[in-house]
Amino acid sequence: MTLVVLIGYFIIINIIAFALYGIDKAKAEKGKWRISENTLIAAAALGGCVGAIAGMNFFHHKTRKKKFSVGLPIILIVWIAAIIALIIFR
Repeated sequence: MTLVVLIGYFIIINIIAFALYGIDKAKAEKGKWRISENTLIAAAALGGCVGAIAGMNFFHHKTRKKKFSVGLPIILIVWIAAIIALIIFR
């Protein structure tokens, strides 16, 4: 996988994660169908943790839930460690 494709993937998944938090917040305010918490966390786990954290803080959504306020930074740390490990052991 080329570096350009990898960077493109991370940009797209982070935009998607950010948008999911905004959509879910809008749906919550209107009392409509919601995006599941598992989907929100999955978007972060798939590489969209920066977008998820940004969306959580920008939209003030899920900020009181430990699953998100603690879980998303842990996912980000794991991703950073994995990227560093790939660079070092390449």
